[in-house]
Amino acid sequence: MAEATSTVIVIDDDPAIRESIGSLVRSVGLQAKLHASVDEFLAAGRPGGPACLVLDVRLPGRSGLDFQRELAGANIHIPIVFVTGYGDIPMSVMAMKGGAIEFLTKPFRDQDLLDAIQLGIARDRAGLEDEKAIAGLRARFESLTPREREVMALVVACHSTRRSPTRSALAKSR
Repeated sequence: MAEATSTVIVIDDDPAIRESIGSLVRSVGLQAKLHASVDEFLAAGRPGGPACLVLDVRLPGRSGLDFQRELAGANIHIPIVFVTGYGDIPMSVMAMKGGAIEFLTKPFRDQDLLDAIQLGIARDRAGLEDEKAIAGLRARFESLTPREREVMALVVACHSTRRSPTRSALAKSR
């Protein structure tokens, strides 16, 4: 099965910035989806495969920071790189505490943006792989009979007790 193409989603209300970032991203072989607002992105939907969101802080309607909080509240995880022409320290702290990969002020160095995007895509790829593995485990668990589930719970409980640090420390001290 072919690996999904990595996508960079750019949400910026300035068409020149949006196109510039899109060209930069495409120049390194990544797919770019460009949007002028959060609502435009939401109407298009998140692409499949690993992605990174390059998000302007100041947008018409919903700000980038508000959208970051909404995503977190909805348990939607997508790495975010903030870009802004109007950044300050409290704003950058808020973005980073919210889980942003990076907070860049315009004008920024192309390489700084590309490095942040690559980090975001790597994190998203790992998260998607983890979700796939968990879904596989969940499907296998669901296929167990009720008795097999009971036995599984006992095995897990016994296994985790045997490896607890306090039990190991007690064994060594004897």
